[in-house]
Amino acid sequence: MPRELYFLELYLPTLMLVLGASTLLMWLLDRVLIALNVYRFFWHAPLVRLSLFICLFSALALTIYR
Repeated sequence: MPRELYFLELYLPTLMLVLGASTLLMWLLDRVLIALNVYRFFWHAPLVRLSLFICLFSALALTIYR
């Protein structure tokens, strides 16, 4: 995959697409975890959300740049 994408006369890094994809996946995963009431097991739910987002973003970025 190219390191940069040309979009509307701008060069965007590929990680911008990864950021959008991981945000979408995190939103879906968050809705599922809220519906299953999983966050009640954690002391600080926003910290769990941030950790999950970082894991998703890293995993997607590693699959592209490997």
